[in-house]
Amino acid sequence: MTYNIHHGKGMDKQMDLNRIAEVIHKSDVDIVGLNEVDKHFSKRSHYQDQVNELAKKLNMYHGYGPSISLKSKYSTANRQYGNALLSRYPILKKKTVSFDFIPSLTEGRSLLDATIQINKKFVQMNVTHLSLNPFLHRRQTNFIVNQLDKYTHPLIIMGDCNMKPGLRRWNKIKSQFQDVWHIAGTGEGYTYSSFRPKVRLDYIFTSRDLHIIDAEVVTTKPIASDHLPLKTTLRF
Repeated sequence: MTYNIHHGKGMDKQMDLNRIAEVIHKSDVDIVGLNEVDKHFSKRSHYQDQVNELAKKLNMYHGYGPSISLKSKYSTANRQYGNALLSRYPILKKKTVSFDFIPSLTEGRSLLDATIQINKKFVQMNVTHLSLNPFLHRRQTNFIVNQLDKYTHPLIIMGDCNMKPGLRRWNKIKSQFQDVWHIAGTGEGYTYSSFRPKVRLDYIFTSRDLHIIDAEVVTTKPIASDHLPLKTTLRF
């Protein structure tokens, strides 16, 4: 599943991680990529370590990749905002790749790159949230396409990609990866905004050595975030 959780703030303007946890739990998923996750960031999310809180609620392994990291006057912990990964399978290693090609230009972006072990097999997970800036989006898309050559095991890339299907950068990624909704989804696959979705912003792309069984936009509790999650079932 990929899910932009909007730091836990729902469509009713209330911050409630329990609703996010409920959506994930009811979806019965094994691996979840999260965008817009706070870690001791600010009062808006009660300075919580949100992925750690969700991992405890759901009894899952977790990893975090900051896109923004600021020093705090009141704590030794940095104030961070970025992407996260929840997994029922062990996360063997992870790193964060910064997408700040021009640091002062716009909001920081990054990619969380993690290796998961499923039984005796390895899967590479990339969780990202791409920029709204066209120049930076193009640079980030190029990076994603080049990821395919780095691994011999299956690769899954997911997140809020801030693009529409059919556009040039979507076509560039799809030339190398499978778009799970394009292959197995029914309908438009809109994920934003959650109450009246009119655009598909959230994607799961996989290398071609994975078989896509189905794809579904999850509408369990649309009030929980401003995005709806996208869920897929994959097979080796």
